[in-house]
Amino acid sequence: MTGRCMAISVRRLVAGLLVIAGMVPAQAATLDDVRARGALNCGVSEGLRGFSEKDADGVWQGFDVDFCKAVALAIFGDAEKVSYTPLSAEQRFKALEDGQIDLLARNSTWTMSRDVEQPLEFVGVDYYDGQGFMVPALYGATSSLELGGASICVVTGTTTEENAQSYFQRAGLQVTFLTFDERPQARAAYAEGKCDAYTADRSALAAERSLLPMPDDHVILKDVISKEPLGPVVRDDDPAWINLVRWTLFGLIDAEELKLASTSTTPQAAAALVAMGGPASRALGLETNWLGAVLAGVGNYGEIFARNLGEDTPMALPRGLNALWLEGGILYAPPME
Repeated sequence: MTGRCMAISVRRLVAGLLVIAGMVPAQAATLDDVRARGALNCGVSEGLRGFSEKDADGVWQGFDVDFCKAVALAIFGDAEKVSYTPLSAEQRFKALEDGQIDLLARNSTWTMSRDVEQPLEFVGVDYYDGQGFMVPALYGATSSLELGGASICVVTGTTTEENAQSYFQRAGLQVTFLTFDERPQARAAYAEGKCDAYTADRSALAAERSLLPMPDDHVILKDVISKEPLGPVVRDDDPAWINLVRWTLFGLIDAEELKLASTSTTPQAAAALVAMGGPASRALGLETNWLGAVLAGVGNYGEIFARNLGEDTPMALPRGLNALWLEGGILYAPPME
């Protein structure tokens, strides 16, 4: 154990004994650490268009990046107080467990095995996805059930390969898989014709397709073969931190439902946001206007989606299931007051 880790452990032990003795109120150790450090450590993908990637100036951007910024805004009122750690699918959960990051915002699927067999807590769903397949348009395929005998590129360390294996076994079809540790490797192999199809979450396929030399020469088949509820993840040992991250997410969704956005600058809107964020402000020691700072910095859920994934971006994704429950989707957050 490093000196820093030992010091943190000792501090938390002492704090815990004081709490038991009734001498001080319970505090969120993770939040204390983030504040003391002066920045949120956020784990993201190594580069997935629309979700987390560096722009031409080396600045991180994307749907997941904006959620990291939202949490930083809730804590500091400053979207720049985030340190981004790019992680592979294989690395992501271990990095969170080991304390290398405070929050994982990396298009991760919420499953029971991850939830109950690892010290992890999925705070909610921020993107409802499903696994699909991309093939060259010249094949003329319209269904994944036409892929019998195909070789399929897939990234390891995810639920993707197992899902695809089960799907084709049930269909009585034989396929082979070419596995890769990282998406750029899989995309390059697919582009070079080393495999006949590429499987991943449909949002990831949209990102990969947009990066191919001739995107229009490739199609994402209509079939969806799995449920992939994606969401931010934290460690499960800190209820206060879980609540902070969870209600930051829910605040983004509830704000859109109430038509409160980055442009909502009237006194009435400010008062509504203070009221919505009141319970978290009192319980977690956040500023009274923390939710207003989040919206001013990154906007509500709808604004974040449109900016990074929407139909006017290279991703060209419709809201679909990720539309609000009032608008034909299933996106839903508990009330905040």
